[in-house]
Amino acid sequence: MASFNRVILMGHLVKDPELKYSQSGQAIAKFSLAINNGKGKDGKDREPDFFDIESWDKTAELASEYLKKGSGVLVEGRLKQD
Repeated sequence: MASFNRVILMGHLVKDPELKYSQSGQAIAKFSLAINNGKGKDGKDREPDFFDIESWDKTAELASEYLKKGSGVLVEGRLKQD
């Protein structure tokens, strides 16, 4: 049986992306994404959800160059539970 693992998240960066390189020279950018959950029935803001994002290669370099704390982004990828 085939499996399907695809997520699309939209939110804002909690801090600037952190760019590092693996021993083999691959670029890796890590950043956290905050997703606002709107208001509850009581009218108060719900707690946001936070997701740790990891991008690789050219995408990592572009994320590091163009994204900053507070940037609004849409991320598409796969979910990995650590």
